[in-house]
Amino acid sequence: MKTQTLTGNDNYFEDFVPGTVIRHVRGKTVGDLENVLITNLVMNTAQAHFNEHAMKDSSFGQRLSYGGVNASLVIGMASQDTAENALAELGMDKIRFTAPVYHGDTLYAFTEVLAVTASDRADAGEVRFKHWGVNQNDVVVFEGERRVLIKRRSHWSSR
Repeated sequence: MKTQTLTGNDNYFEDFVPGTVIRHVRGKTVGDLENVLITNLVMNTAQAHFNEHAMKDSSFGQRLSYGGVNASLVIGMASQDTAENALAELGMDKIRFTAPVYHGDTLYAFTEVLAVTASDRADAGEVRFKHWGVNQNDVVVFEGERRVLIKRRSHWSSR
């Protein structure tokens, strides 16, 4: 496992090696703002995300952070190291929310390089990543795979 520095020089297509695991530097504490704002903007009507009173007597005991927020935070923390040289986001798959996230939890992101594939473009290639997020207690709360079209150093580094 390596810890990646933010905005490093080793994030072109040629630099990603299958099997490499990256622990991303930053963490993010989930606050009311992220959860309630995004939950309302996407018109998610599940009270679990915005009604503290309704959740008080549930098995969770409090509001839950909306999974879309959790995924966005983990992918966002990973993107600075994995997609700084991206030309296109190609897809996401195998999204799983594996444990509840509450307001006040701090999330951290990890990435494994699963595959690198030449594309039909001479200036870029496709990298497939597995991302996961853990909370402050190292409990995995999110997993997902992502495909990104990334610049080749041989074509872009001198520009």
